[in-house]
Amino acid sequence: MHRVIGERSLSETSVDPGLARTLLRDIVRARVFDERAVALQRRGWMSGYPPFEGQEASQVGAAHALVDDDWLFPTYRSNAMQLARGRSPADVLRFRRGFSEYESVDDAGTATGRDPVTFTQATPIATQLPHAVGAGMAADHRGDDRIACACLGDGATSEGDFHEAMNFAGVFSAPVVFVCENNGWAISLPTDRQTAGETIAGKARAYGFEGVRVDGNDPVAVYEVVAEARASALAGDPVLVESLTYRQGAHTTSDDPDRYRDAAAEDLPDWRTADPLDRYADYLREDGVVDAGFVDAAREAARDEVDQAVAAAEGSEPGAGDVFDHAYAALPPRVCDQRRSVTEGETGRAASEGTAPERDGPEE
Repeated sequence: MHRVIGERSLSETSVDPGLARTLLRDIVRARVFDERAVALQRRGWMSGYPPFEGQEASQVGAAHALVDDDWLFPTYRSNAMQLARGRSPADVLRFRRGFSEYESVDDAGTATGRDPVTFTQATPIATQLPHAVGAGMAADHRGDDRIACACLGDGATSEGDFHEAMNFAGVFSAPVVFVCENNGWAISLPTDRQTAGETIAGKARAYGFEGVRVDGNDPVAVYEVVAEARASALAGDPVLVESLTYRQGAHTTSDDPDRYRDAAAEDLPDWRTADPLDRYADYLREDGVVDAGFVDAAREAARDEVDQAVAAAEGSEPGAGDVFDHAYAALPPRVCDQRRSVTEGETGRAASEGTAPERDGPEE
């Protein structure tokens, strides 16, 4: 088990004070985003949302270990990782409102074009993993100095796509790092019902490469492990990283974890169930890297950013005719006529009905 907090000072790691502060700032930013997203869903702003509270340190640490050109294949709970890599919060929110991720906007609502290295969030479990391996193999074929980072949860290790992807990665020495966030639960199924193996990391041995475990609530440790894994993958040796973290909340906003989880009965160590934000902030304060007001200032800045992101997402409502976007390289005449008909119908209704009233609902 790789760990830094409680075992080494920051000066004994590969993370300098500037990066350490950036990691904390991004963890706070992710927490604020997650809290706001849950509140927005509760008022009907979006139909569903997968919270990631408790997993921010794991995702932020892994994100900063990658370089700008590395491919990222996120799962639906990898929002903190996308944000830490520069994805617009407005973009993540728009996806939850039904937009595709083929076009990106910044927090002011300005189109920025497609994110060239981040693939669409995968909602079906493990389907992104073979794609990540294929991208890694293509990069290797072209001689590109990049890897593919494939994100997954512990539940994905029971899917056939996981094993197929691992097998191809091992056989073809693909430059891929699999980052498995073992948060203790696959919806309502605990890890000991997910696998009879002692660890998830140990599954890598069957495919001819290394698996390593890391304290997922320790962003410095995750950063070091993923950085080392990236170097290994570039050399032709893929790696499976098992990041031990904990899902503090529900699987999604439609889930009730109280029906299957008794926190008092769970036999997990304190380091795993503790709040990663508080734990890391305390570590940096004790090491003299941040002062007492750092977290509050970061939280206030994040609130302002998320406010702008929400406004940008609300200001880019889709039209019914947008369903044809990205379906054709060039719209055939029949589809152009259909789209024109839809657009004209919307314009006519708007003119006759006026502006629709704002949606009623409780305050966030």
